[in-house]
Amino acid sequence: MKQLLLDISPDWWPAFDNFVAGGNGELLFVLHQALSGESRDRAIYLWGAAGSGKSHLLQAAVSAAQNVSYDAIYMRGVVPDAHQIVALDDVEMLDDAAQIALFNLYNEMRDSGGMLLVSGSCSPLHLNLRADLRTRLGWGLVYQVQGLSDAEKAEALKQYAEGRGFTVAPELIQYLLHHGRRDLPGLLAVLDVLDTHSLRLHRAPSIPMLKEIMQLEWK
Repeated sequence: MKQLLLDISPDWWPAFDNFVAGGNGELLFVLHQALSGESRDRAIYLWGAAGSGKSHLLQAAVSAAQNVSYDAIYMRGVVPDAHQIVALDDVEMLDDAAQIALFNLYNEMRDSGGMLLVSGSCSPLHLNLRADLRTRLGWGLVYQVQGLSDAEKAEALKQYAEGRGFTVAPELIQYLLHHGRRDLPGLLAVLDVLDTHSLRLHRAPSIPMLKEIMQLEWK
């Protein structure tokens, strides 16, 4: 029954439409331009704190590209073969062999006109990677993904809930922001549990229900 309830929720996938831009409006514009072929920039590096939205943007870019029949792939911690568009998340996870593979992939895709999107936890200059790879990553466009304010997180939570087919009262979102984790992925995970729990109990989401879930999360 629990699995059945989970299956009721509509699929949710990171997309540009459900990304709350906050201070990242220019970055979103640049990604749209690059994917539409209206920009010559074919290598873009994104960096920022955990939960800032780097993975969301990389997956959204790949999804948008695939929707218009581009050969695009998203990978995390593993360097793939060349495609028209490659999005590689968490570059700092790569071991020595994978760093060499990414260096070669960068050169191959530059020669072929492919598009390479890479994310990391810090700017290229401060990455603990091979010097030649750091240099390559710094050759393209480099953007820091800006974290969201509490008001912007509230909007992101509202949009996420609506995208999954349920409504969360503003007071529940404010309670979650004031008493929950600070990173957006963690907040979204709590909403997932809240949705599932309310469906299982056939009760509307409430602050007592949210408190119960958050207490279980911290145990």
